[in-house]
Amino acid sequence: MSPQDVAAKVGEQVGTSDWVEMTQERINQFAEATGDHQFIHVNEEAAKMTPFGGTIAHGFLTLSMIPYLTANSDVPRVDGIKMAVNYGGNKTRFINPVRSGKRIRGHWKMLEMTEKRPGQWQQTMEITIEIEGEDKPALICEWMTMYFV
Repeated sequence: MSPQDVAAKVGEQVGTSDWVEMTQERINQFAEATGDHQFIHVNEEAAKMTPFGGTIAHGFLTLSMIPYLTANSDVPRVDGIKMAVNYGGNKTRFINPVRSGKRIRGHWKMLEMTEKRPGQWQQTMEITIEIEGEDKPALICEWMTMYFV
């Protein structure tokens, strides 16, 4: 799709990802990568004594799943990309913890697609990470990507 075609979708829900399980192994790997070994994430026995009843994923792990979820979604892709970079996030809110073993998926709404200079486009999406079987999502954020075409 051309950047202009993507821009025509502003205001629309544009994609949903496949479901992916938030396994304890994934949580443990994230703890190793970040050095965040708080018991609520990695100690299954101690976490059973919390209101969550078990371990939960790091909020930043849930946020970091956006690229994976995007790659496994039907979100429209801009044709001819030479490079894409994360530009930043706005209004990121961790609403509901993701318990180990739960499945999550993403939903995307196109908020903005603006040509900043010739061949450079800034896209802003509202991304909601849903937790299977839960009323409240795990997180909602606005995420910006810069595309060079």
